[in-house]
Amino acid sequence: MKITKDNTVAEVVTYNIKTADVFKKHGIDFCCGGGISIEKACKKHNVSFEEMEKELLNINNPTSNAYNYDSWKLDFLVDHIINIHHAYVTESTPIIIQYAAKVAKVHGHHYTEVVEINKLFIEVANELAAHLKKEEMVLFPFIKQLVKAEKEETKAPKQHFGTVNNPIRMMEEEHENAGDILKEIKRLSNNYTPPEGACNTFKALYAKLEEFEQDLHQHIHLENNILFPKAILLEKKNNQ
Repeated sequence: MKITKDNTVAEVVTYNIKTADVFKKHGIDFCCGGGISIEKACKKHNVSFEEMEKELLNINNPTSNAYNYDSWKLDFLVDHIINIHHAYVTESTPIIIQYAAKVAKVHGHHYTEVVEINKLFIEVANELAAHLKKEEMVLFPFIKQLVKAEKEETKAPKQHFGTVNNPIRMMEEEHENAGDILKEIKRLSNNYTPPEGACNTFKALYAKLEEFEQDLHQHIHLENNILFPKAILLEKKNNQ
């Protein structure tokens, strides 16, 4: 779809529901008030059309993620996880919470599953917020210390948690719990399929939840299957 100033907000969101997040970020109503042109919406919310156009077009041009993660140095992989996946969770969580609360309030009487979805997402959001902090403040800095020690051929400093296996085991358990909650959300939402005639906020919620789950799968894969096993091996090597 070629985006012009005369397109209405609703037209663009209907064509690609993921663009709803761009409008939401700028405080533009894409649901009930989506009948105005993008040009008018931009003027009303003090956003340049050029900036809006660029953000909307970027939705359809995701950066390729065909990387050979297994070949990356662990400190670089840690930074990637923080800058890409942790940042995604932090930025997306409040958007989904807003969507879920609105859909539960407006449609929960008829579609009771969205009330439960709202509760479950708040639960997983709170758990992930604490989880990311533990990784960024405890586990990841130690992994970087192991990488540094290997480069300098020194011993990594002893940690209060003992072996790196201990925080890794905790992180893996929390990964499993978050995954279970999202599986239940997926089931309740009928594989993120909005009901026929659903409003744009309803559609945006399910699209964003699906995106969130996909990102979390990639996020957990990088940690459970690449970062953590290599960190365990690196610590063993450091202790020899």
